[in-house]
Amino acid sequence: MKILITTLNSKFIHTSLSIRYLKSFVKDDFPDIEIEEYTINQNIDYIVGEIFKKNLDIVAFSCYIWNIESILQISEVLKIVNPNIKIILGGPEVSFDGETLIMNNPFIDFVVYGEGEETFKELLLSLKNKNKNLKSIKGLIFKDEKKVYVNEPRPLIQDLDIIPSPYDSNLGDFKNRIVYFESSRGCPFNCRFCLSSTIRGVRFFSIERVKEDLKKLIDAEVKQVKFVDRTFNAKKEYALEIMNFIMEQNVKNINFHFEVTAHLLDEDVLNFLENVPEGLFQFEIGVQSTNPITLEAIDRKTNTEKLMKVVKKIKSFNNIHQHLDLIAGLPYEDIGSFKKSFNDIYALRPEKLQLGFLKLLKGSELRYKKELYGYKFLDKPPYEVLESNYIKYGEMLQLKGIEDLVEKYANELFFGNSVSYIINNFYDTPFDFFESFAMYWEREDLSGKSHSRVDLYRILLEFYNNSVGEYTELFRNIIRFDFIYNSKSPTIPEFIESKKEDVPKNKKHEFLKKQENLVKYLPEYIDTPAKIIINEVYIERFNYDILKLIKRDNRVDEINLSDTIILFVYKHDRKVFEKCKCFDVTDEFIYGE
Repeated sequence: MKILITTLNSKFIHTSLSIRYLKSFVKDDFPDIEIEEYTINQNIDYIVGEIFKKNLDIVAFSCYIWNIESILQISEVLKIVNPNIKIILGGPEVSFDGETLIMNNPFIDFVVYGEGEETFKELLLSLKNKNKNLKSIKGLIFKDEKKVYVNEPRPLIQDLDIIPSPYDSNLGDFKNRIVYFESSRGCPFNCRFCLSSTIRGVRFFSIERVKEDLKKLIDAEVKQVKFVDRTFNAKKEYALEIMNFIMEQNVKNINFHFEVTAHLLDEDVLNFLENVPEGLFQFEIGVQSTNPITLEAIDRKTNTEKLMKVVKKIKSFNNIHQHLDLIAGLPYEDIGSFKKSFNDIYALRPEKLQLGFLKLLKGSELRYKKELYGYKFLDKPPYEVLESNYIKYGEMLQLKGIEDLVEKYANELFFGNSVSYIINNFYDTPFDFFESFAMYWEREDLSGKSHSRVDLYRILLEFYNNSVGEYTELFRNIIRFDFIYNSKSPTIPEFIESKKEDVPKNKKHEFLKKQENLVKYLPEYIDTPAKIIINEVYIERFNYDILKLIKRDNRVDEINLSDTIILFVYKHDRKVFEKCKCFDVTDEFIYGE
């Protein structure tokens, strides 16, 4: 039999773990089985054509909220042009309503629900041996003529090591891509918006297996290893051993992403994390809300106060990117409550603050309780809540605008001092600023259009001049600082250029030729010609003492109008938190009279 396992990823840079698991589990019985990955951005006709040309007997799709509608279209066309092909669907998006799915889509032959490896293998063997008695295959939904059969659920695999490694072949496909990895299945928590709550308990791969697979990915030079464990640090010693192993490999240019529960990170773990190389690890921390009533309603057991202390502690290490999540639309979270949650988390200054919107996923407890909370939503992927008893549709739209600007101006980190200056001096809270800025974007019809980074600086300056209007020249200097800090060898846009004479080029070269300056500011460039150093640094004159302002968290207590000359030293080692070093070198420059 010619068999293909496939899926549609959300982006090319992503890779599918599920289809590789399935292949590894059946390869001994079906050594010629193929896998193929497409993306939701590719043309449906192209994907159908590519699959059709393989002249398959069986095609199996891994289904998620982002690809199910495309997969159904592809499957329907494949069945029309090849009525004999068997079509199998599996994955979380078809595991809770498979009977209805088959009844409404007669071109689907089988649905594998729940954990799929063993069910998929038994199904393929039955089809190979022409065994028509499929009722004994646990975890399978199928139709026989006009009747649909839902077999009993399949028990979970307790010894995960029986699943062969999904990383034993085609490792070249992973280079410079994001690879998904799991060291465990299940979650110790029971959050009512999450599908993980449908599976009780946590099962772990052996530590030896995890290390073997990680070594394969490190050797393959993947871009990022993204752990899909719902709570990576559910077992402290296990998590520490994995992180220790990664550090021992002296990894270069690979990032490891973990979803962690912050309040479980104790002093032992924090002491360990303080010494992690910068940029090696990235933590995603699901906060969701800081409203205790909301947290109780979704059964999210967390210690918010400890979570905040842990995030602040890790932030002080300056070595681990922290990605914190909030969800709009949760029970009892009205716009005022969400504003407080937003301000609480924004104050922690994570590297990324993601504003998500509640999705009533199939199988989740909140979906079953939708009437209790008055949820209104379109029952099509991604099942996003439109409004509820606590938050109206117009308010959700308002939050969508804020979410877009947080992504553009807070998460990209290119505007850090500019945004901090506005918030700290002219708005009561971060939410108030983003709310006002979102209203400006709507008023000026800026949303839904493509904007370059230079455009975003210009828009922020225009907003400031229109909405604040104080210390406008100071703000131009702050924006210019942010622009130079984040742009090696920048061409400064006219709207933020200095209104005073620039530092003469010959003076810059003289500065870079002096040995005492190199020793003090640029020891890594000692014995390097100035004509080379000039391409790795930038020297700019400002009308204010910008560095002093930054040290005061961009709060304007007094305005120092004295000229300041700043040396920007761009670094080569791809650090995450300090893109360049800055020095006040005003005293080292002497202008000719």
